[in-house]
Amino acid sequence: MAWFKKEKIPERKVKIPEGTWIKCNACREIIYRQEVERCLMVCPKCNYHFRISARERIALLYDSFEETNSQLAPRDPLEFKDTIAYSTRVKQQQSKTGLTDAMISGSGVIAGVPVMGAILDFGFMGGSMGSVVGEKIVRTAETAMEKELPLIIVSSSGGARMQEGIISLMQMARTSAALARFGKKRLPYISVLTDPTFGGVTASFAMLGDIIIAEPRSLIGFAGPRVIEQTINQRLPEKFQQAEFLLEHGMIDMVVERKELKTTIADLLYLLK
Repeated sequence: MAWFKKEKIPERKVKIPEGTWIKCNACREIIYRQEVERCLMVCPKCNYHFRISARERIALLYDSFEETNSQLAPRDPLEFKDTIAYSTRVKQQQSKTGLTDAMISGSGVIAGVPVMGAILDFGFMGGSMGSVVGEKIVRTAETAMEKELPLIIVSSSGGARMQEGIISLMQMARTSAALARFGKKRLPYISVLTDPTFGGVTASFAMLGDIIIAEPRSLIGFAGPRVIEQTINQRLPEKFQQAEFLLEHGMIDMVVERKELKTTIADLLYLLK
């Protein structure tokens, strides 16, 4: 028998704070969150661009920004009811995001150049376009015309908001008409497409820019690939609807990484002046 008594060493449980690690949606790697944040919410392993909020986007692009039309909030004229009433869903989203609707608009400065801007937030009902988003774009474009300033719109949306029915679909025509008037002033409109940009947003203001920029691997289209395949009964090409595919086929002008986006927009603004 051994002359010593073997003692059981107690297990040490290390408590890892929640949210310390993040899983990449592309390469599936588990990465330290602070490392991803240092890379502007871009995966350091595979360069996947995570979705970011409208306020994060403003901090990334603008030297300074003053929000306008923040009081605009959606109504429920159709009294739409699904599993949950539309008015209730809106209140839940407002509480969750701190936004009144899916878009922040206002005036700002990018690399010393005054601009008017509007930024969609996918976190608010999928960045869907309803009456408020349409109204904000129209007002922002009109203010840009009055002040003779460039217009920058950043899109991230699943499309038109079905809970507002024809009122939502009408915003496609309203925003397109406002941008047509803006174009007659010979002022630059830069459209930035991020993941994802679909539906009525793609079919209206998002694709009307004088210069259209997209972040890498952003999904951009009207209908989703599954719907298209079922409709035409054909297999779609590899990487169909990704930003690089659209660039290759002439649908957009450039694909720009997030870390270079502000510099690229600044260069374009100076060039277009």
